[in-house]
Amino acid sequence: MVVGDFPIETDTLVIGSGPGGYVAAIRAAQLGQKVTIVEKAELGGVCLNVGCIPSKALITAGHRYEQALHSDDMGIKAENVTLDFSKVQEFKSKVVKKLTSGVEGLLKGNKVEIVKGEAYFVDANSIRVMNENSAQTYTFKNAIIATGSRPIELKTFPYSERVIDSTGALNLKEVPQKLVIIGGGVIGIELGTAYANMGSKVTVLEGSDDILAGFEKQMTTIVKKNLKAKGVEVVTKAMAKGAEVTGNGVVVTYEAGGSEQKLEADYVLVTVGRRPNTDELGLEQVGIEMTERGLIKVDKQCRTNVSNIYAIGDIVEGPQLAHKASYEGKVAAEAIAGEPAEVDYLAIPAVVFSEPELATVGFNEQQAKEAGFDVIGAKFPYAANGRALALNETDGFVKLVTRKEDGLVIGAQIAGANASDVIAELGLAIEAGMTAEDIAMTIHAHPTLGEITMEAAEVALGSPIHIIK
Repeated sequence: MVVGDFPIETDTLVIGSGPGGYVAAIRAAQLGQKVTIVEKAELGGVCLNVGCIPSKALITAGHRYEQALHSDDMGIKAENVTLDFSKVQEFKSKVVKKLTSGVEGLLKGNKVEIVKGEAYFVDANSIRVMNENSAQTYTFKNAIIATGSRPIELKTFPYSERVIDSTGALNLKEVPQKLVIIGGGVIGIELGTAYANMGSKVTVLEGSDDILAGFEKQMTTIVKKNLKAKGVEVVTKAMAKGAEVTGNGVVVTYEAGGSEQKLEADYVLVTVGRRPNTDELGLEQVGIEMTERGLIKVDKQCRTNVSNIYAIGDIVEGPQLAHKASYEGKVAAEAIAGEPAEVDYLAIPAVVFSEPELATVGFNEQQAKEAGFDVIGAKFPYAANGRALALNETDGFVKLVTRKEDGLVIGAQIAGANASDVIAELGLAIEAGMTAEDIAMTIHAHPTLGEITMEAAEVALGSPIHIIK
């Protein structure tokens, strides 16, 4: 191993190149800092390589295949529709490669130094970066930790060739005939939907009362109806107890309804949450304060108790969302530059790429009432929208949560086609302090799904046009 004799100096050192780290590095460089980014694996982190992006590629492929098989009611009959899963994986890999190479180009274009290796803190102003060929010390004025998270492994379900995490599910060589998913959260439902669309018999085992915790029941009910139509069995209040790997599959044992049951499958996918990557960084060397869950404590500028070290993304409190990490990365870089940037999470959206898609931002109606607001929950159905009818995607609704006294929009929920795109307007409305009247008075193109937002605002004002009051 080659050891560097002299420390290399940099202004801002970023550990991790996921959607938090690479965005922080670019923004810091834009603000005039000399920036070094350290990555032990692939540029782009979990999101671009084995998370958000490849999963959406699989979801899209599954949706296209399912549509090809079932578009008879639109007069489209396709015979001998086949699925070449190796080509699906090839498509997914091309998408990933294009984005990761794009991140590399952006970093280099902003003169960010890219260093491959594992980082370990020596003290509050230096780290040691090690790889199989060398070890080098870097000194810095400020550091941003953006090391992300990894799937939680259950003791009763140790990972193997047949017991897989989300990364394994994205890299299967074939579509499973039978797939058991432990955990009905976002990842489990998204991947379960993708594989169900491609022909898998999927069973979801969820320990709580409902899938997709954090989303309103009126939203999850629509998703469960569509899962059932695809032949997906969702078992709630189920306790997964263990898995026995056989020659060419796995037998899952679980308890539900007071009795123990067994399921045979080709694979079992464990999606019960993610653990922060904070345990192998040498944080104790610096005295950085942590929570009991292994998260790093930060203030509103993403600064730790060590004033020149910042932390963002999955390793701090809050939802584990790529766009949250990117947002925090910008805040941290701007705080380092002396700008008065602070986080404000009210208008941060959360999305599930289920069928139909779900999206939420700000308060839901119950949360608003618990926070002491007197609110109106105004809902408009997809089924009354011309574009939704033309798309044959009529399940769902847009719901606005507005303050009764002045119509201020403080939250929104969407269940329906393209919810992931439609929610952006409502996030902007909350961020800009807009009212239902502002949205209702904004002319929306016809026919579009965006009109549903306008119609929901008119419901909030008590003057809907396209549904009976």
